[in-house]
Amino acid sequence: MQHVNVVLYNNFTALDAFGPVEVLNRIEDYKICFVSLNGGLITNEQNIRIETEPMSVIEDGGILLIPGGWGSCDQVDNKAFLEAIQAAAEKSEFVLTVCTGAALLAKTGMLDGKTATTNKRAFDWVKSCRPEVEWNRMARWVHTDNIYTSAGVSAGIDMALGFVRDRFDEAKAIDICKGMEYHWNADADRDTF
Repeated sequence: MQHVNVVLYNNFTALDAFGPVEVLNRIEDYKICFVSLNGGLITNEQNIRIETEPMSVIEDGGILLIPGGWGSCDQVDNKAFLEAIQAAAEKSEFVLTVCTGAALLAKTGMLDGKTATTNKRAFDWVKSCRPEVEWNRMARWVHTDNIYTSAGVSAGIDMALGFVRDRFDEAKAIDICKGMEYHWNADADRDTF
């Protein structure tokens, strides 16, 4: 059983988290876990309330998913939160970010010298958070080493499907698309937004 640890914080964007969760939850041996800095109830931008475990419970291995949202602006200078993200990312086999979640990972320094992408409407802000990253404005998602970063919101679904293709095969990703009735933008290098 491999854990998918979804990092939540107040005012995260629902689809940033739940789009990839819908994809990854369809993998038989993956277990979805919602975590936050201290655990407890987290409320997103649409007032969805999710009960979380503290990030300190994350074990070695697994997948770390960091969604974006307006709340990332509040968290990007939260030293304790960034330290917890870095500790969790260092323990994880793979790290996936969606939208402005890339700013949170970037602030840890873990993207320095690596290519990454983010939401095109927030691109300049995210880039200003950590100019040491090689930001790619054109990509739908980027895979560098064990880290995947995606553009905004629905791009997280495309990235998660790309992750499934890389980890398993294209047939599995396509099968998940059929189950979701989803048209996959499978071209990582081209974001039409």
